Amino acid sequence: MAAEELQKQFQRELDAFKQCQKEVNMLTTMRQQLDGQLNENSIVKEELSLLKPSGEVYKMVGPILLRQDHTEAKENIEKRMSYIKNELKRIDDRIQTLETQQDEYRDKLTKLQQQFQAQQEKK
Repeated sequence: MAAEELQKQFQRELDAFKQCQKEVNMLTTMRQQLDGQLNENSIVKEELSLLKPSGEVYKMVGPILLRQDHTEAKENIEKRMSYIKNELKRIDDRIQTLETQQDEYRDKLTKLQQQFQAQQEKK
């Protein structure tokens, strides 16, 4: 393989590696936000469990507090937490896949760099 061709292939692999890194960073940020939301919802769930079923629950909708049924509030929190947990799992799976791809790109880049250096030594 010619040196110029090796360099082009190296650049393509490097670009793909950088794109992969960028996506991992974006997913990590999303994961942190979801983690925060899960923690908030866990606190709300805990507070609702301390409240008697006859207690009053209010939900903020814009600038207004609306009364909400205790059971409905608990169900909403459970649904929200379930959704967040599913999203976290999806993101974790994607991050794991991308990290595997990054390892593959690293290996390819190392091999290409070695081939390029071997060609340079021949000259």
